[in-house]
Amino acid sequence: MTAPATAPRTLVLRALGLGDLLTAVPALRALRRHLPGHELVLAAPDRLSGAVAATGLVDRLLPTSAPGREVPAELAWPGPAPGLAVDLHGNGPLSHLLLHRLGPRRLFAYAHPDTPGITGPGWREDEHERDRWCRLLRWYGVPADPLDLRIPAPSAPSPAPGAVVVHPGADAPARRWPKERFAAVARELRRSGHDVVVTAGAGEGALAGHVAAAAGLPPGSVLGGAGDVPFDRLAALVAGARCVVVGDTGLAHLATALGTPSVVLFGPVAPRLWGPPPDSRHRVLWHPGEDATARPGDAHGRVPDARLLRIGVAEVVAEVRAVTDGAPDPAPALGSVRR
Repeated sequence: MTAPATAPRTLVLRALGLGDLLTAVPALRALRRHLPGHELVLAAPDRLSGAVAATGLVDRLLPTSAPGREVPAELAWPGPAPGLAVDLHGNGPLSHLLLHRLGPRRLFAYAHPDTPGITGPGWREDEHERDRWCRLLRWYGVPADPLDLRIPAPSAPSPAPGAVVVHPGADAPARRWPKERFAAVARELRRSGHDVVVTAGAGEGALAGHVAAAAGLPPGSVLGGAGDVPFDRLAALVAGARCVVVGDTGLAHLATALGTPSVVLFGPVAPRLWGPPPDSRHRVLWHPGEDATARPGDAHGRVPDARLLRIGVAEVVAEVRAVTDGAPDPAPALGSVRR
């Protein structure tokens, strides 16, 4: 999208990963509709440029370079101050003040005791990420629907149409289901007649290769690994997939955004905070143990979370078969437990 050169400018900060970007789509769409004459600029990592463009909601990407989930030290904002700045990054003085220093006429952000000059709604810890940012906008008078999360399907053909996509990687070990279990799922699905491909992000080639080899998949079954799969190719693969089997990571959110059936394995963070919306196309596996309301564990921990390890191979295979066979299943509420 391209706004006129004289258009007022709105800056949105969301300098995080793919899943974070896609959970912000409802809020970005709400801003796009509410500010039709504005140039909408998104401050986000340059590696997400393909995904940002695919949403069709942003006029320009302002690249950031902060590692992980850190707030950028500064933004290379060109020209006059933005008319509006929107903090969809977090709830704290680092991101608030980063935007405030640019001198916007208005700043949308959650209230925080360390930034008393910024008035906004109160932050809630136990709130789904999509709901959180839509609630922020509604507080400022911008209508926003957290279920308005779809992005357009890519025009490119899938490199493996009709395949089941297995994605064993995640940003942190806490959210990585054991590779032997992913291999067992892939092996059983292939034995049942499914075409199976394994996807890998940058640095995950060995992991994906192990899963493919242990599952007995044919050569060429791994996509990615040396670097990230280009977004247009990845989106085409997911859009054309029969099902995506994945942990709580960006590819799960891409399946949701494209309406592709998915089986998502959760732990240590509950699906009520990061899961897909209630929809029979998306199956959630989450075994919190005796206390279903327990606080989330460390999503960036160094060992697989115990709640994730409670998920067994047989139940993952059963859910894939149910969703690919079109078996009727009432959509569960977010955070419900499948056993």
